[in-house]
Amino acid sequence: MGPGWLSDEEQRAWLAFLAAASLLERRIGQQLEFDADLSHLQYEILVRLSDSPSREMRMSELAAALFNSKSKLTYQIDQLEKSGLVTRRTCHSDLRAVWARLTDAGVRKLEQAAPGHIAAVREYFVDVLTPEQLSAIADGLSAVTRRLRPSAE
Repeated sequence: MGPGWLSDEEQRAWLAFLAAASLLERRIGQQLEFDADLSHLQYEILVRLSDSPSREMRMSELAAALFNSKSKLTYQIDQLEKSGLVTRRTCHSDLRAVWARLTDAGVRKLEQAAPGHIAAVREYFVDVLTPEQLSAIADGLSAVTRRLRPSAE
């Protein structure tokens, strides 16, 4: 092993993570597209808005919460708005701020999509792991997220 190279166990963990993340994202995306005609990102947008007070969030905060660029989020919000699932409004006190709000149709869409999504997450992720593995993954990936998350602005 040369300087800076990963050990065999580090390489095994890294490659396992890459494969699992890619396969999970593809499978979950396919499930949501087939069952609910939503992308995975669109589903997560609806979830975040649903979980926020008054079902709305500032677009910049929503992008940060989803670890996504503002331009990619704007495109997805455009699509959700065309479908009647989300609306946008500007802030009267700060004209640069735009808020995204979940509509009643968006709530219904989320309620329709959630059971299939949850079943897929359980089948392909949760039920495959022991409680100890699930806890270790949550702890480990939370540490990675803390390391990579941009500092609060």
